[in-house]
Amino acid sequence: MFVTFLSDFGLQDDFVGTCHGVIKRIAPEAEIIDITHGIPPQHVLQGALVLCNTLAYMPIGVHLAVIDPGVGSTRRPLALRDAEGRLYVGPDNGLLVPAAERFGGIAEAHELANPDYALQPVSRTFHGRDLFAPAAAHLARGVELGELGPPIAPETLARLDIPQPTIGDGQTQAAVLYVDRYGNVQLNLTREDMERIDVAPGARLELECNGERYYAVAARTFADARPGDILLYEDSYRNIAIAINGGSAAEMFAARPGDRIALRRASP
Repeated sequence: MFVTFLSDFGLQDDFVGTCHGVIKRIAPEAEIIDITHGIPPQHVLQGALVLCNTLAYMPIGVHLAVIDPGVGSTRRPLALRDAEGRLYVGPDNGLLVPAAERFGGIAEAHELANPDYALQPVSRTFHGRDLFAPAAAHLARGVELGELGPPIAPETLARLDIPQPTIGDGQTQAAVLYVDRYGNVQLNLTREDMERIDVAPGARLELECNGERYYAVAARTFADARPGDILLYEDSYRNIAIAINGGSAAEMFAARPGDRIALRRASP
């Protein structure tokens, strides 16, 4: 059985390695795939989007995700099953829901409440080690979801407010969803949105972010733009993104997840 693992733990500390060790002690045969541990600290929405984008490329198995600013509070620890059979383990803060809903919706949800499937004592600050990693490992060994704790009505789970674009006459208001390590800025826009506002490859646009204005060109690939040019392109997950050929759009725009960016067709 495969266990995928996504978190905001980074790799400088021992957190990831410790969770790997907990999983392997319980389920030595489990194969662990690290999706990423580079989600910025406490960025639940960014983690949820990465999980949603990447699981289509992962083997169906147990998907452990830990971005948990509410650790130690009243938020519930969860295990879910989607309609296609994937299992998810993580906090009830919306992190798991977009991915599960992408794959047919939440078929079953349970609170992690059975102490037989946790490490004791459970730390107030490291549920990744003491609750989530053990639950993922036991599920990988074949323990039934219902053994982990009582059922939860899926409609009561916490959900994230995923921003939607505003498309009007002559101007579109988008939001920054994600910034990758190259400084490319993913927006909450799709190819269909670009078609609605009649933006085709080669079109020139004016962008406004944090009070500054920039000019960009819609392009299919980085090769369609000159070095240093700002371009809009469809990224590998079919979102529209902003990049600079050979540079960092995030650095130039001082853009962070949640920032708003206005797009309009530039005058000829």
